[in-house]
Amino acid sequence: MQLALYRSFRPTTFDSVIGQDHIVRALENQVMSGKIGHAYLFCGTRGVGKTSCAKIFAKAINCLHPVNGSACGECEVCKALNAPNNVDILEIDAASNNGVDEIRALREKIKYPPIHGKYKVYIIDEVHMLTDSAFNALLKTLEEPPTHAVFILATTESYKLPQTILSRCMRFDFRLVSKDDLAKQTRKVFDEIGVKYDDRAVDLIAKAGEGSVRDTLSIADCVVAFAGNNVTTDKVVEILGTSDRESVVKVVDEIIAKNLGGVLKRIDDFCRAGRNLVALGKELTSHFKDLLVVKTCPDAEKMLGITKEDYDKYLLQANALDVDTLIAFMQKFSEIESELKYALSPRTLIELKCLECASYGNEKKN
Repeated sequence: MQLALYRSFRPTTFDSVIGQDHIVRALENQVMSGKIGHAYLFCGTRGVGKTSCAKIFAKAINCLHPVNGSACGECEVCKALNAPNNVDILEIDAASNNGVDEIRALREKIKYPPIHGKYKVYIIDEVHMLTDSAFNALLKTLEEPPTHAVFILATTESYKLPQTILSRCMRFDFRLVSKDDLAKQTRKVFDEIGVKYDDRAVDLIAKAGEGSVRDTLSIADCVVAFAGNNVTTDKVVEILGTSDRESVVKVVDEIIAKNLGGVLKRIDDFCRAGRNLVALGKELTSHFKDLLVVKTCPDAEKMLGITKEDYDKYLLQANALDVDTLIAFMQKFSEIESELKYALSPRTLIELKCLECASYGNEKKN
C-alpha cells in the first residue's frame, strides 16, 4: 500500500519542520542544553506540525548523541525508539481515550522508568477532549511527575483547557504556515516523486491548504491521482472545483462596470464549468481584500506574492473603487459561506450578492 504524501514526507528532524522557526529554535536549545521541562503544551490549528514536533522532541531528548537538537537516528536508543514495539514514547488520542479511567491507568504506568532512554514521553493528542474528571486526574500527575516523565499535550482548542493545566505547561503556539512556504514544500515533494508542474498550479494548491501542511499535501495527493505526472493549472482548478484567478478578475470587472448582464453571464460560465460556488464566494472575499491591500499598502505586490502582470490588473480594479466600497463588498461575501449552507439555490444567492455589489451606490442616487 502506498503511503499518502503527508505521511511519506512527515518531518523526522527539526531541520525539516517548516514555518515554525520560533518553536524549533526553542526546542533545539532545550535539547542541547539538557534543560528539559516536565510538561509542554503545543497549540495550533490542524496540520501545522504539533504532533510531528512532539515526536521529534521525544526522540531528541532520549538520543545519546543529538545532532543540532535532533535525534541522530544511529545510536542504540534511537534505533530502539524507532521500533514498532517501543514503549518509551506513547501517543494517546484523547478523543477516544478521554475518561478518568484511562488517565488513572496512565498514572499507574508512569511510575515505571523508561526501558531504553532517559525519559518516558507521553504525547496526548487533542487533549481538550478530556472530561473534567480526567483533567483532574491528569492535574495530579502534572503536579508531582516522576523525574523520568515528560508530557506533551497537543490541542487545536487551548481555550477549553482548565487554567490549572495551562499554568503547569510550557506553552508553544504553532502558526499557520505561509502560502510561500507551502508552495516551496509542495514543489520539493513534486520534485522528489518526479511530478512535473507549473508554478501557478502549485500556488493554487498552497492557497487551498489554508496554512496547513497536511491539508496542502493531501490536496497535492488528490491532484496527482487525477492529473498523473503532469500537474497543470487547469487540472488543479478542475479537481478542486475552484476558480482560477482570471475568472474572479473577470467577475469583478463586470461588477465594477455595473454590468448586470455581464455579471450573470460570468457566473453562468462558472457554473457550466462545474466549479464550486462556495469556493467562488471565498475567492471573491479574498479578491476584494487583496484589492484593499493594493489600494492601502505600499508593498502590496510583495505582501500578496503575485506577479507584476496580476498586480497591474489588481491596481486598475482597486483604483476604480474606494476603500468604503471595498470593505462593503468584503462584508457581503464574508457572510456567504454560512448562508450557502441553508440556501435553497446557492447559485441564486451568489448571483444576488454579485448583483448587489454591481448596483452598490445606485440606491444613494435614487
